[in-house]
Amino acid sequence: MFSRWIGCLAVTLTAGGSLCAGEISAFETSYAWSWHGATVAVSTLKFEHQGGNIWVYSSSSDPRGLGRLYPIHPKLTSVLRVTDHGVEPQSFRADAGSEDHNADVTFNWQIGRATGSYEGTKVDMPIKSGIQDDLSVQIELIFDLLRGKTPDNLSMIDRNTVRDYRYQREGEETISTPFGQVATVIYSSQHAGSPRITRFWCAPSMGYVPMRVEQKRIDKVEWTMEIRTLKRG
Repeated sequence: MFSRWIGCLAVTLTAGGSLCAGEISAFETSYAWSWHGATVAVSTLKFEHQGGNIWVYSSSSDPRGLGRLYPIHPKLTSVLRVTDHGVEPQSFRADAGSEDHNADVTFNWQIGRATGSYEGTKVDMPIKSGIQDDLSVQIELIFDLLRGKTPDNLSMIDRNTVRDYRYQREGEETISTPFGQVATVIYSSQHAGSPRITRFWCAPSMGYVPMRVEQKRIDKVEWTMEIRTLKRG
């Protein structure tokens, strides 16, 4: 699912600073995305304040090289609330120009249901506290890391069901970036039974914004992201 790949790309999150309620900063950042070693896109991510505790997090990609051969380049948008208790998605949209890749999901927390459509599937399901969408799940991860906690599991809506992902800390590494040598902590995420593992090189000095993201299937790297630019609002 192409939108799932972009959802993984959208891990860049809180580049503007710490993610405590009332202290979130707007940002814009970009990453070079390589697929099986070939550059296929540059992804731009924005985190914008809408007032109060409402924020909009969006992702779009500009195809490069072989990426121009792929006809679908969706823009993802998540409207979410950030409070002292965590992140709560309000709506999730994926605009790819195709019903099989589009998404339009509304989270109604008053009645505890998510409704809409997701990649050609009708969505009408109960939701409980902690469930995230493709983008808001990454904000929740950073929210936890900034509080000194590595979440054991995070749950994400996937069509008309929910997927659980296990997270763990794997170690530390200082890596080269456009900003110089940056100390990072490596975290991994994996869905139960999946051969794929996604790893994030998060920089504590930059509010745990990832400097690098990589997905492996068994021992083979499928795609990587490397940070290129970072603007703080």
